[in-house]
Amino acid sequence: MGQKVNPHGLRVGVIKDWDSRWFADDKTFGDTLVSDYKLRKYLKEKLYSAGVPKIEIERTPQNVKVLIHCAKPGVVIGRGGAEIEKLRLEIEKLVGKPALVNVAEVKSPDLDAQLVAESIAAQLEKRIAFRRAMKQAIGRTMRLGAKGIKISCGGRLNGAEIARTEHYHEGTIPLQTIRADIDYGFAEANTTYGKIGIKCWIYKGEILADKMAKGYVPSERSRDGRRNDRGDRKGGDRRNGDRKPNFAGSNRAPRQQHRDGGDKNVNA
Repeated sequence: MGQKVNPHGLRVGVIKDWDSRWFADDKTFGDTLVSDYKLRKYLKEKLYSAGVPKIEIERTPQNVKVLIHCAKPGVVIGRGGAEIEKLRLEIEKLVGKPALVNVAEVKSPDLDAQLVAESIAAQLEKRIAFRRAMKQAIGRTMRLGAKGIKISCGGRLNGAEIARTEHYHEGTIPLQTIRADIDYGFAEANTTYGKIGIKCWIYKGEILADKMAKGYVPSERSRDGRRNDRGDRKGGDRRNGDRKPNFAGSNRAPRQQHRDGGDKNVNA
C-alpha cells in the first residue's frame, strides 16, 4: 500500500518555508529542538480555543521571536493586550531568553487544513454524524475557491466495534506535484468510544509565478504528458535488433499469398 508523506515536509525548501528558523552547533541543536517542541505544545494547548494552525519561531543569540497564526486574535491578545503580555512572560520562562510575541490573523479559517480538521474533530465530540461534518466542511472550502480538498476520518466511526477509515474528496489533490500548494492538517476527536483521527488536505493551486518571471520553460513533453525519451519507433522497432520496417513504417503485418490466388491478411 502506498503510504503518504507529510505534504508540508515534502515541500519545505521548495515552495514552503521552515516553521523554525535558527542556527545551532551540534552541542546545542538537540536542546534547542526540544525547546521548540515544548513551546509549540504549550502554546497549542493553551490557545486551542483561538484556532492556532501554525506557530513560527525565530531565534537569535539575543532573543526569541514567536509568531502565532490564529483565527481569533482577540482571544490571544485580550483586553488592552493583557493576555499577550502574560503569554510573553510565560514564554520567557520556558525559553530562558527575552521573547517577542506577534499575532497574525488567519483570514479564511475554512481554507486552512489544520483548522478544518480541528473543526470536524470538535463536531464529532458533540456527536454530530461524521459524514455530515465532512461533507459540510468540503462544501465550505470549495465555495471559498480551493482547487481541491480531501478529508479522511479513521477510528470507531458511529461507535462501530471494528475501526475503519472513510475518505471524501472533491476537486483535484496532486500530492506528488512538488510545486502544488497543498496544505495538510491533522486533529483527533476524543469520543466516548475512543479517538477518531481526522486528516485534511487542501489544494490551493500551483506556485509558478516566480519561476515564470525568471523565464522558466517547462521540459518538452509528448501529447500524453510523458517525456519522449524512447525516440521515434515509427522507422522500426529497436527492441529486437534493427528490423526493417514493414511497408515504409506501417504497423500492418505483410500480406500472404492465399492458396486460391487472393491475398489474405495474416491478422485477419
